[in-house]
This record gives sequence, C-alpha cells and structure tokens, in this order.
Amino acid sequence: MARLPLKPPVLVLTPDYPPSLGGIQRLSAGFVEHWSRCEPRVVTVGADGDGGIWRVKPSRIGGRKASIVLLNAAAVSEAWRNPPELVFSVHIVTSPAARAVRRVTGAPLVQYVHGLELETRPRLASSALRAADAVVANSGFTARIALRKGASDAKLHVIAPGVDSLDRPTGARRFECPTIVIVSRMDERYKGHDVLIRALPLIRARVPDARLVVIGDGALRPAYERLARAVGVEQAIKFVGAIRDSERNLAVARSHVFAMPSRLASNGGGEGFGIAYLEAGALGVPVVAGNVAGALDAVVDGVTGLLVDPTDHVAVADAITALLLDRERAEQMGRAGAERAKQFAWPRIAGQVEELILSLVRERA
Repeated sequence: MARLPLKPPVLVLTPDYPPSLGGIQRLSAGFVEHWSRCEPRVVTVGADGDGGIWRVKPSRIGGRKASIVLLNAAAVSEAWRNPPELVFSVHIVTSPAARAVRRVTGAPLVQYVHGLELETRPRLASSALRAADAVVANSGFTARIALRKGASDAKLHVIAPGVDSLDRPTGARRFECPTIVIVSRMDERYKGHDVLIRALPLIRARVPDARLVVIGDGALRPAYERLARAVGVEQAIKFVGAIRDSERNLAVARSHVFAMPSRLASNGGGEGFGIAYLEAGALGVPVVAGNVAGALDAVVDGVTGLLVDPTDHVAVADAITALLLDRERAEQMGRAGAERAKQFAWPRIAGQVEELILSLVRERA
C-alpha cells in the first residue's frame, strides 16, 4: 500500500472565490478554510494569486465563458506540475478540467452540485455526474435532480452547506417599524421578489407601518422597482443594493421577518438549499419560504419559520402578517432558528466533506 502524505494535496476548482461576493464564493471558502487534514490548492478566476490560491486573470474578450475556459486550462496545468491526491470541483463548469485531471493523474474526483445548474446545463451536468467518484448534493431536492441526470445512487452524498458563526451583532435591536427583509441577487425570477412585492399591500392593510428592505442587486432590479410603483408601495420598500457582509447581517438581525418565497424555476430547478434561510435563523430571525425545493431542507415548518405556496401572494402575505402581529411566536421561531443553525456550523459541515475526501484518497492508495 502506498504511503499517504501527512496532508494529502487536494485540487479545488471553483469559478468563484472571495473576495468577490456570492453564495458559491462563500461555499468554496467555507470548505477550504475549515479543512485541517488535507492541503487544498485552489484554482479560480480573479486577481493576483496568494498562498494556496491560483487566480486566473479574467478574460476581457468573451467575458465569463472565456474566463471559465481559461480556468479549466489553468487547472490542468496546475495538476500536471503538482499532481493532487484528489480533485474537488465546486461547480459543473469546472468539471471538464476535473475529468481531465482524473484521467492524467488517476486522482479521484468529487463533484459538488447546487441544484439549478443541473437543469440549465443538462449535458454538462450528466457528463460531470457520471464521471465523478463521488457527488455531493446540497439538499434532498438537488440529490433527486442529480439522480435523474445520471448520478449513481451509491456515489451520491447529501451534505448541506455550512453557516458561519453568526452571533447577533451587539446592540442589534429590532427596527422600530415592522420590517421584512430579503437577501438575494435579482437575476433569477424564481427567488420570489415579485410575489413578495405584490404581497406587501395586503400586509400593510393589516400592519400599516410595515416595510420591506431588499438587499442585493441584479438585472431584474428595475423591473421590481416598477412593480413596486405599480402596486403603490414604492414608499414602503427600500432597495439597498449589494452591501458588505457585516452590514447585511446587521440589517437582517434588526428585521422582524426574513422572507424569500422562492418557487420552482421554469426549467424545473429552484432553490438548491437556501442558505440564506439558515443565516437569518442564525441571527435569530424567523423566516417565510416557499414549500418547494431546497427550502424543505433549510426550514422546519412551524418551528424555525413558515413554508407557504410561493406562487400565491395572498398566502405569503398571510404568513408574514401572522409573524409581524405575533411577536412572541416570531421571537420563539427566531430562537429555534439560531439553535438549529448550530447543526450546520462550517467546521462540522466541512469536516463531513473532508472525511469523504480522505476516504476516497485511502481507497486509491
């Protein structure tokens, strides 16, 4: 049997990594920063590289797609110079390089899947899932899609994303007026901003001073601003845009309800897991979510929040109003959410993935 390195080198391929903002960025860093028994080497797109991270300069010609091609090429080059014991692909767009590294070095391949990308890139998804030695799905919903796309049940592992330790900021008292908050990029309609905006007049009919704070930005923002004007609630909505994590956490912690009524996307995808629900819970805020897709894993209905039909703005309004009017119940759900979030602490979640990685490395040896 071959002798394993003290800390087996693991090649991590991801299209996104901090300091750029986003869910994949936080997810990728969450794994890398909390692994202690392997040695990760990250290949990503970005500015200059630093310790353990090789950043491929973004392509000015061809934009995002060209940058992904460069990333895949750089990953193969890095693996040729420094063969890894395992390759960990955080998104299916890096799966071509992951498969090439597997062929060249014999290193086993772990493919992480989020949900929506499996439906938007079905051919790439199928080839990525079939080639992997193990597939990690972020929820039961994503796992079911992965099985339909060709993943082997024996190689499929459901491991939820992790949550940073989010203690309520010191002195973070609730806003004086009843405040609903949503945190999400505005690039996909399924996130539910439109339903939430249509629900706001009904909420304000029973809670007149209620307001909505929208954190995040994206191509759909102008359309949602027009919708707010059309239903007469533009004065009760504050579009904050993209802000720093600390500012986001403070705004969520001071709010009374976190609401993101995500629905199924037109292609059958949807919220892969909904880490934003757990992050809100970690800050002691009850949530209102759609009763579909990954939210079923992230939210315990009636305990940490309420699950409703995300296509029905009346149902969304009723759920939010119920929590705004019953502060004691809302606070109880917030406390339950904070307690449940501890189960998804990054050291615990990263440790589960790291154990899977090490088991595959040992099998290869």
